[in-house]
Amino acid sequence: MTASLTLLSSQPLRRLFRQSAAALLISSLSVMSALAAERTFFEAPADNAEVTSPFKVKFGLEGMKIAPLGDMTDKTGHHHLIIDGVAVTPGTSVPFDEKHMHFGKGQTEVELSLPPGKHTLTLQFGNGAHQSYGPGMSKTISVTVLPAAK
Repeated sequence: MTASLTLLSSQPLRRLFRQSAAALLISSLSVMSALAAERTFFEAPADNAEVTSPFKVKFGLEGMKIAPLGDMTDKTGHHHLIIDGVAVTPGTSVPFDEKHMHFGKGQTEVELSLPPGKHTLTLQFGNGAHQSYGPGMSKTISVTVLPAAK
């Protein structure tokens, strides 16, 4: 018993333990950072903003790259803007209808006109075939469109 206590309290063993713990922590943080780095977001407007129509919507992206429709390079794609809807299930094609706007040329902003009232905007990133990367690559905000000044 005394020998094992002496061994645990030895300077080289403590140093090795600290180095191993530090390496494990750095490795874990690197993996978490890499995973967290892939995201899409709104540069403008801010969540819960009050806007007048038309207003500019600017898209942001980190950890992936913009590519036009048809480009299926890994970790690339283009934005989709969903008005008053929800994120699309991973691997599912983003619908083509009045609620789902496609930006297959790689656009990163749009001038949007909406009727007065509260609306949700969901930014959905999808691959070159319009297939969603899922909720992890989406962001939803709310905006209130104010009536036009008379």
